[in-house]
Amino acid sequence: MTSNSAQIVMAVIPIVGIVIGGIIIFFYLLWHHHEIKLQIKTGTYSPSKFDLKTFSLLVGLLLTGTGTILTLFFLLMAGLGYALLGGLIPLVIGLCMLTFYKVNPDFKESNAN
Repeated sequence: MTSNSAQIVMAVIPIVGIVIGGIIIFFYLLWHHHEIKLQIKTGTYSPSKFDLKTFSLLVGLLLTGTGTILTLFFLLMAGLGYALLGGLIPLVIGLCMLTFYKVNPDFKESNAN
């Protein structure tokens, strides 16, 4: 049995972490916004290109691997039940990303060049 003060501390730690993380993300986005504004003002801004092909392959592989391990873990630990969704959801999303990588016609055209 834990004391009430220990339970309060354990409940406050994640809240503090989320708040600090939110503050860090806010100031990063604010700094990045001001940096882009100054680059546009000085004429040195060049928009970055987003490589959807590499992103979909990387995310697909990572989610499929993570989802497979979690699915096996929850299946062995809890059996068939709602806990299994914790592994099946990333597994299915990963497989969908890999399918997107494979069937997207834009990706096939870029490989031909």
